[in-house]
Amino acid sequence: METKILIIEDDPLMIRLYQKVFTFEGYKVEMAGNGEEGLEKVKSFQPTLILLDVMMPKMNGLQVLDKLKANDETKKIPVIMLTNLAGSQDAETAISKGAVKYIIKSEYEPKDVVKMVKEIIAGYTRDSVPGSK
Repeated sequence: METKILIIEDDPLMIRLYQKVFTFEGYKVEMAGNGEEGLEKVKSFQPTLILLDVMMPKMNGLQVLDKLKANDETKKIPVIMLTNLAGSQDAETAISKGAVKYIIKSEYEPKDVVKMVKEIIAGYTRDSVPGSK
């Protein structure tokens, strides 16, 4: 099964970095430059996992997360929040709203983010296979 990553991020440099490392690792990658576009792409692309930036124009990452978690078709997709701000209130808010992880962009190289994504996806696929623990 193909693993699909949707990156919702308004910084073109970050998008290019993440796109490069995830594509190199064999993932299918789609990008969205803002929250509204991200929600549209979720419907058409049906990602395995979403990387979601907190600070974006139009609709911020927490608002996008709310919409994803309120929808039966998208609420089970693991969401990793990306942010530039360390120790902000957003981290706790995002986790309480259902994000699986919170990553401060400046503290991790894109390859580290790929590693975290792999672990999360592995955990999710294990959970969805009946009888395997």
